[in-house]
Amino acid sequence: MNSPPWPKGKKLVHLDLKGAPPRIEYLHKLIDLFSQLGADGLLVEYEDMFPYEGELKLLQATAQPAYSRKEVLSMQEVAKCKGMEVIPLVQTFGHMEFVLKHRPMWALREVAHCVGTLNPHKEEGVRLVMEMLKQVVELHPGLNTLHIGADEVRTSLVLTSCIFIIIVSLIISFHKVYILGEGEESKLWLASPGHTVEQLFLGHVTKVAKAIKETWPHMTVIMWDDMMRGMSQDTLKASGLVGLVQPMLWDYNPNLEVDKTVSLLEKYCSAGMSDLWAASSFKGSTNVYTNIPNTYRHLENHFQWLKVAASLSPGINLKGIAITGWQRYDHLSVLCELMPVALPSLAACLQTLIHGQLNAEAQNKVTERLGVSSVEVEEMGSASDGALLFPGRRLAELMVDINSLLNSEDIRFFENNMFVRGWFSPHHRQRKMVTPLITMQIHSQASTYVAMLQQKVEEVRVEMVHLYPDSTAQEWIEEHVRPVVAPLQRIIVEIEACVKEMVP
Repeated sequence: MNSPPWPKGKKLVHLDLKGAPPRIEYLHKLIDLFSQLGADGLLVEYEDMFPYEGELKLLQATAQPAYSRKEVLSMQEVAKCKGMEVIPLVQTFGHMEFVLKHRPMWALREVAHCVGTLNPHKEEGVRLVMEMLKQVVELHPGLNTLHIGADEVRTSLVLTSCIFIIIVSLIISFHKVYILGEGEESKLWLASPGHTVEQLFLGHVTKVAKAIKETWPHMTVIMWDDMMRGMSQDTLKASGLVGLVQPMLWDYNPNLEVDKTVSLLEKYCSAGMSDLWAASSFKGSTNVYTNIPNTYRHLENHFQWLKVAASLSPGINLKGIAITGWQRYDHLSVLCELMPVALPSLAACLQTLIHGQLNAEAQNKVTERLGVSSVEVEEMGSASDGALLFPGRRLAELMVDINSLLNSEDIRFFENNMFVRGWFSPHHRQRKMVTPLITMQIHSQASTYVAMLQQKVEEVRVEMVHLYPDSTAQEWIEEHVRPVVAPLQRIIVEIEACVKEMVP
């Protein structure tokens, strides 16, 4: 069953700049494309790419220069010319890794081993957050809306038996852990009757939101909703947040539970927070190390969000939706999909919101504007001469090609093939007693694969540095290529050493 188009409000494209920050010229082209595809706003998460000054200058990136003040203003000017609102996102509680990783900020952590969570008891923490916000607001003339983050501040784990400990240990190895309430000051505070972790969270966020309203009375404040999902209506009503913030409910799952999501939004509304936002995803939410997005996975997420929007009561004022494109799961994790390979996904998701489905008209808009034959980047085809190219199209093609090569079984599992396991095992290598004829054939095949990959990776690198800093190209190659090439190179060297012992 088809859904109505997205009802009203902004359609924001999320720019996550904490990894692979585009060169400013490329960023301008992307903003132009976003506008053409139907976006009318940007949710910009600068992190260490913002040109913080004074005592906060240490927050600036070191792998590549942060954007200059002039560049930040130019990005806003390009967006403004397209009728797009720019909303900065500044984390103020959780996911503060880019701040708390610095030694001078260590004392502001909730617990020493958790780099992401701010200690809610220290006034210096609130002063730090407000100074960050002050510098961001001042560099965004005419700003009306701020997003203060506040997602994933904690995960509580209770271990009750040996078997359960083993199970949870496995779970922890695959999930991020944020700890609120585990710091010594928090434990003392929570020991008082009636004090809860929910109140600890709400207290800090309310303090920040009130400080924002006192400094900029006109400012609309958005925050992520996940820490409030388990809270009762009464808790939310008594929190002091009503009238201060607009929750943004995020869910990137292709199997998003419509009824559950509708109930959650209705709960917020009943608690007095009727101005609400949604957040979907076009990339960066499949797996922490995903390289190429699956467009239909993200489309399914948007189909579900359309059902949610169509099911809400009239009392809910849906302010808009942020289509997130995470570049890292957090500041210290690896890169997710780069923007060029995700643009077909973004285009398809935007057009789906506009039309209520990915019908022929929506698909035609995507394929004609991007010059692709499919909304799946791996099936988009090569650009013909004179074809209308989307910005980064050449890099997207090269990344699809090398990804296919890197994931081919012959290359990725070379050490498991019959000849390597049969004639060049660890036992052979240790004894340096091999069959030269067969091992030289292995050497030849490995050398061919290495040469092929080196040629492809150089093409990717040359194209990537046109759009991204050199550090991004270096990181991408180290993350995706070296783990595959290194075993092949090792085999080549070891075969040469063994053959020397066998052939005069």
